[in-house]
Amino acid sequence: MTAKHTPLIKDFFDPETWTYTYVVYEGVGSPCVIIDSVLNYDSKSGRTSTTSADEVIAFVKAQQLQSTWILETHAHADHLTAAPYLQSQLGGKMVIGDHITSVQKVFKGVFNIDDRFQADGTQFDRLLKEGETLPFGSLTLKALFVPGHTPACMAYEIGDAIFVGDTLFMPDVGTARCDFPGGDAKTLYQSIQKILSYSGQTTLYMCHDYPPNDRPANCMSTVAEQKENNIHVHLGVTEEQFVQMRTARDKTLDMPVLILPSIQVNIRAGHFPEADSNGVSYLKIPLNAL
Repeated sequence: MTAKHTPLIKDFFDPETWTYTYVVYEGVGSPCVIIDSVLNYDSKSGRTSTTSADEVIAFVKAQQLQSTWILETHAHADHLTAAPYLQSQLGGKMVIGDHITSVQKVFKGVFNIDDRFQADGTQFDRLLKEGETLPFGSLTLKALFVPGHTPACMAYEIGDAIFVGDTLFMPDVGTARCDFPGGDAKTLYQSIQKILSYSGQTTLYMCHDYPPNDRPANCMSTVAEQKENNIHVHLGVTEEQFVQMRTARDKTLDMPVLILPSIQVNIRAGHFPEADSNGVSYLKIPLNAL
């Protein structure tokens, strides 16, 4: 072990949503954290399944790990979180950044959710503030507030690694969109600079990869590689240039396929809306609202 207690990191890729889930731990039998899990969702039938989450569970059990914290970098718009299912199978507490309340308030209005849903973050077990730390075994997680993609995004620093959520993508893909409610390209630029202020050897783990040119999906780069090669925000790109590029690019992008189901579930910490009198939960489709 180094002085920073270098973690072991196991990644899981969900090809349907291009999402990476991570288990971070020290070794067999140690406490662990799980970051950005996926609940599989079939948009044609409205059915959910746990194929991706079950792979994570199988690994955690095989390694005899103790689930301590189940983390979200933000309320995702492209996949549903499996956090409650993981908690039911493995234990651990569900965690997100404390600015989730601002996202909840916005989308409570968008979906006209009734007052049984409180936009106060209490659906999660723990809300993290900038710079706050969480221990698991001899490892420590530090929360980094990195808004811009959403107003509530967190990255997580563990040892010599940072899990960047939807701030940066692989260098040949660039950076996250900023056109969701509360998003802001100038703020994202500043958040990215915060991440890129770390040592060049710092390892960065992506939440997504959308590989161009048929290259294999990849989840990992370094600060140095991002500074040198990121197509949107390499060294020399000014804030003004970035904002102009990001704003123009975002106007060309379609909404994510799963944004409507994902947001409704994810602002509830992965829980479904309360069931109707027939015992079935329903999601809303707002017409002409987004």
